[in-house]
Amino acid sequence: MATHKFKIGQFVNFAPPRLGVPTVGQQYEIVRLLPPDDGQFQYRIKSNSESFERMAKESQLSRSHPDNES
Repeated sequence: MATHKFKIGQFVNFAPPRLGVPTVGQQYEIVRLLPPDDGQFQYRIKSNSESFERMAKESQLSRSHPDNES
């Protein structure tokens, strides 16, 4: 059975599907694991510089470099 690639509390980089979404250079923390949609796991992510959470598919996330984690 497939499992989520990322864990709650882990920091990731987010590459949104739409151009013009300001996420470059921001780290996001995994705050909730969500069930799959169209065969991909989903996550709730949060950046310290934003007052809201985002929803992201696993394919839009990559591991953040450890030196960038707070």
